[in-house]
Amino acid sequence: MRVSNATVRRRLWLALVIGTLLFLALLLRLAYVQLWIGPELAAKAEDSWRREIPITAKRGEIWDRNGVRLTYNVTTPTIMAIPSQIEDAEKTARLLADVLGASREKMLEKITKRESIVKLQPEGRKITTEKANEIRGLELPGIVVAEDNKRYYPFGNLASHILGFTGIDNQGLTGVEASFQQYLRGVQGSIAYLADASGREMPNSSEQYVEPRDGLNLQLTIDKNIQAIMERELDQAMIKYEPKSVIGIAMDPNNGEILAMASRPDYEPANYNEYPSEVYNRNLPIWMTYEPGSTFKIITLAAALEEGKVDLHNDHFYDPGYAEVGGAHLRCWKKGGHGSQTFLEVVENSCNPGFVTLGQRLGTETLFEYIRNFGFGKKTGIELSGEENGILFKPENVGPVELATTAFGQGVSVTPIQQITAVSAAINGGYLYQPSIAKAWIHPETGEVVEQLEPVLVDQVISPETSQKVREALESVVAKGTGGNAFVDGYRVGGKTGTAQKAVNGR
Repeated sequence: MRVSNATVRRRLWLALVIGTLLFLALLLRLAYVQLWIGPELAAKAEDSWRREIPITAKRGEIWDRNGVRLTYNVTTPTIMAIPSQIEDAEKTARLLADVLGASREKMLEKITKRESIVKLQPEGRKITTEKANEIRGLELPGIVVAEDNKRYYPFGNLASHILGFTGIDNQGLTGVEASFQQYLRGVQGSIAYLADASGREMPNSSEQYVEPRDGLNLQLTIDKNIQAIMERELDQAMIKYEPKSVIGIAMDPNNGEILAMASRPDYEPANYNEYPSEVYNRNLPIWMTYEPGSTFKIITLAAALEEGKVDLHNDHFYDPGYAEVGGAHLRCWKKGGHGSQTFLEVVENSCNPGFVTLGQRLGTETLFEYIRNFGFGKKTGIELSGEENGILFKPENVGPVELATTAFGQGVSVTPIQQITAVSAAINGGYLYQPSIAKAWIHPETGEVVEQLEPVLVDQVISPETSQKVREALESVVAKGTGGNAFVDGYRVGGKTGTAQKAVNGR
């Protein structure tokens, strides 16, 4: 069939138009890729080529309130492997294992992983300088000696439960190391380079250094000297009395700052893995609950004075040695009782029947309201993990006997940190502060205060006038009553003795 010239020309024009449109489409696509999304694609390509050697930031130091360093960092070498750059894996694994004292099979498994960079941990983590120099001398391709930081505790086990410790990756695991991990850890840096698909460094490519940002230094409320004295006394108590545990807390009652806090048994943070987990995981001053006994009478006394239920000097009470309440025979610690006393003498003598009377005068609702207002039955909010709530009677379960025993400190369960916080409020003018362990954040380079942490006032639980009466009564306990062993000539000392019944085998 013969095709006319006109048909040929139409077909040629059609082909030209289609070809031109296709060319324009390709041109537009090329322009879009090159000019519009080109930078994004180039960045993605570079990301796929990029390899990074991490540089650990220096963890912030922890100081006492006077600037004494309680923990800081020392630089230690760490071995890393770049599997794609290792030329002889068998030889490399053998030489590394010999230096690091590791299994050759496990070392071979680590350096042949399908990863860009592998940390040879734990064997190659935070090693000695001598071992690092020996590995450098081997000049093994694909093996890098990097700098790492290790926590150092210059005072050994001092304040171990407060400080806590860090894990293998410098992450805080317990104590303030964990509570303030976000600010102490800093921001990691890196050395970045470009590598091909097999992991070899590209020729003529430059390395990019991203400087790490060190963590902030933390200044605690702790006084190192007071802490050391307290821990010395706890050690002596352990030797003399052989208890299962012993606890001490020193608080500034005017702002809730912890000046010292410790317990036994304790541990060395640098070698925490050599101790049972229950030792380093349990910070007894905030974790342990116990029956406070007669030390709890301070709260009953403060409530009775605030409510006008007693006049310490003019009201009298006769103690026969017991109190009959709801069919229960509640004894005084002194057989035969104290006889006729003023209520100040009731406090001095720590007379249980006298405090039963104060509890009855207050009544269940009022007494338990004061107990809750003083912070019992809930966490204090101190900046440490593992704090317990303590245990109080539920209102519907409080009968005459429970009211009576609570008034002299039996049948309730508190933590040591709750007790000292409440007593501080009773004698400081009536101001309940949240206990605190952190005082300020300090810039690691300039030494300037980044943030000053102010005391947190929770509530005013009694009046300053009532608080003064409580102080005077507690001073009288030491001067004339059961607290005579705490008397120090030339000083005004207030205190309250306390013993409690302890459950053994459920009884």
